Amino acid sequence: MSDATRLSVLKTYKLYVGGKFPRSESGRVYEVTDSQGNWLANAPLSSRKDARDAVVAARKAFGGWSGATAYNRGQVLYRVAEMLEGRRGQFVREVAAAEGLSKSKAAAQVDAAIDRWVWYAGWTDKIAQVVGGANPVAGPYFNLSSPEPTGVVAVLAPQESSFLGLVSVIAPVIATGNTAIVIASEKSPLPALSLGEVLATSDLPGGVVNVLSGRTAEIAAPLAAHQDVNAIDLAGADEALAKELEIAAADNLKRVLRPQPVDYSETPGTDRMTAFLETKTVWHPTGSLGASGSAY
Repeated sequence: MSDATRLSVLKTYKLYVGGKFPRSESGRVYEVTDSQGNWLANAPLSSRKDARDAVVAARKAFGGWSGATAYNRGQVLYRVAEMLEGRRGQFVREVAAAEGLSKSKAAAQVDAAIDRWVWYAGWTDKIAQVVGGANPVAGPYFNLSSPEPTGVVAVLAPQESSFLGLVSVIAPVIATGNTAIVIASEKSPLPALSLGEVLATSDLPGGVVNVLSGRTAEIAAPLAAHQDVNAIDLAGADEALAKELEIAAADNLKRVLRPQPVDYSETPGTDRMTAFLETKTVWHPTGSLGASGSAY
């Protein structure tokens, strides 16, 4: 059969929830176009029910993921970076179309995103040494502080940085042992939905990351008000939506990371990791003072 008579196989994009690829329970889709307005694909238009299902999946996965060793989480994240490297060409095409970039500029964005993923993979067993430690106290006690994950985190991905920004907000959340529900960029969701395919074929347990596409405000509202969501990152919200979601999040005292100007090409630092960590402090007697005056 000649190329002239062959029909191309169009890609069907789906949500990624609980390690599976459901269509939206509503059956709705919306058209995704490139920077010139040309049709690229139909993306699922997630509903409130999809958001609730994602929370259930994230909560179910939290115990196993937070209970894994930090070293193991680093290995898993590094495996994701390996898989991304293997599908680099696909992501270059999707980012170029999504953001209206040349192939070389899109490739630079994808390479930076893969490097960013590796960077966070290296932090999994080091962040505790930076933010934890032994505290001096007035008494014969060990006083030790150690970080623990907050829980289920809803993440509004950046609207304009469809892949580098996306990775920059997902990776720190899961590197520290949290699980995530990610709302992809409303205008450019395809790289995020493709990332779900990479996560599914890596060693990341199902439910650790759940990816939803659709209208950001429509999906974010039930997540901000959800009693089983522990924190929310408002990176992809505009000022009006951020205020609305912050008010909703206050009902169960969610941690809220407010939107702020970010250059995702810069080294991110540790702020997005520490934003979703709690500190547990343990006291323990050192023992009786011996004849030498020392205690242990």
